[in-house]
Amino acid sequence: METPTIFEPYEAGPDVVVLPSWFPIPGMGILPVNAFVLKAREPVLVDTGLVPLSDLFMEKLSSVIDPADLRWLWLTHTDQDHIGSLQRILEAAPQSHVVTSFLGVGKMSLFNPLAMDRVFLINPGQSFDAGDRKLTALRPPTYDAPETTGFFDPKASVLFSSDSFGALLEKPSENAAAVGKEALREGMLTWATVDAPWIHATERKSFQKTLDDIRALSPETVLSCHLPAAPGMTEELLEILAGAPSAKPFIGPDQKAMEG
Repeated sequence: METPTIFEPYEAGPDVVVLPSWFPIPGMGILPVNAFVLKAREPVLVDTGLVPLSDLFMEKLSSVIDPADLRWLWLTHTDQDHIGSLQRILEAAPQSHVVTSFLGVGKMSLFNPLAMDRVFLINPGQSFDAGDRKLTALRPPTYDAPETTGFFDPKASVLFSSDSFGALLEKPSENAAAVGKEALREGMLTWATVDAPWIHATERKSFQKTLDDIRALSPETVLSCHLPAAPGMTEELLEILAGAPSAKPFIGPDQKAMEG
């Protein structure tokens, strides 16, 4: 299997920098794996990258901000592609606190417990103050872990959507619009069925309501951990994701296919 790669950080708006990497999935394309620096008065790092790329991640992060200046580490969830440099950042940013849910703390305690005096617990619908803005936690429309918590930044008009709105793509890009409409649709629907297989059993009106809740926020930019930055594309992304419950379910290759 090919190894993941990390690229140069890029701006997704006046207050947001994307720390991009890409993970190859044989036979399916490549998956973006992003973390983000939100340059609030109290700076926020959203997720901490892939474990195998930790050295490079720390290097790229340091080119954007001195890690010691970070005040908040928002974990959208605690899967391995989101917490790769967490412990190193906690050491490098002694004033920082991890923003996560009760379940996020619980899952971390199974292998690398968090010190509770470094944790800020939050639930969807609640907000916290990052100095010059209030960030409101939310449950994204799709997810693969029960502790998943994205958030909306009304000052920057940015939705941080965790895994939701992700896509499997053919090549790296810094803008989702550059992917092309059909490739974006196919990549998003494939990823939605991989990452949230429960979506085929969801009640359609309830799922549509979760999309309408995002629509009501009117974010100017959607930042998914698994999609290039998507400014001005909220309605297009919502329309694509609305088709996920009726998309073809993902069935991975079996042993016979692997041996063939």
